[in-house]
Amino acid sequence: MKKIKLLAVCAVLAAAGSALAQNVVAPAPQNVLQLTASGTVEVQQDLLSMTLVTTRDAADAATVQTQLKAALDAALTEAKKNAQAGQLDVRTGNFSLSPRYTKDGRINGWQGSTEMVLEGRDFPRITQTAGRISTLSVGNVGFGLSREQRAKTEAEAQNIAIENFKQKANELAKGFGFGGYTLREVSVNANDGGPIRPRVMAMQAKSFSADSAVPVEAGKTSVVVSVSGSVQLK
Repeated sequence: MKKIKLLAVCAVLAAAGSALAQNVVAPAPQNVLQLTASGTVEVQQDLLSMTLVTTRDAADAATVQTQLKAALDAALTEAKKNAQAGQLDVRTGNFSLSPRYTKDGRINGWQGSTEMVLEGRDFPRITQTAGRISTLSVGNVGFGLSREQRAKTEAEAQNIAIENFKQKANELAKGFGFGGYTLREVSVNANDGGPIRPRVMAMQAKSFSADSAVPVEAGKTSVVVSVSGSVQLK
């Protein structure tokens, strides 16, 4: 009987000790500094994305679909002649088909559109191919960074951001009267001017003479890498 009571007392003491440990508040960190630094690299956009489009309108849906398919098939056949991975990639875009209504809500026809996208790093190859396609017209032109260029530029910007972070931490530590610092935690984030955004250059829904290259001009974008975190002053 005494043994049972002793075990019960031990269990109560263990539970109390566990509850007490959970209620112990860790001391607030002292001399911890939060800071952020960034690195920016401006780079020429090396990726061209060109969207070719066409629309059709007819009394019935089957006719519209057949016309769109014929236009897209012809464009794909021409584009694939010059396709090369990374230099000129060809893919289809949006394909839509919808009824046209009268004022009283009745269907009086059908309309549709289809797209083909030419994308890659070989600007002359892409623009010349677009100029030879007669069944679709240039709708939108956009520029961005290829995967290789993005990785290279982010690495450069990251190195700059890290050096700026270290320099800033050193300066602040000395400014507060400390001899240096140790790194507690850090996060790294990269971004650029955004996704490829359409740049329409007075060519929307316009056809060009056969074999004439579509005029394009790429710009620059800034790749920014930010380093943020906390350091322990010492």
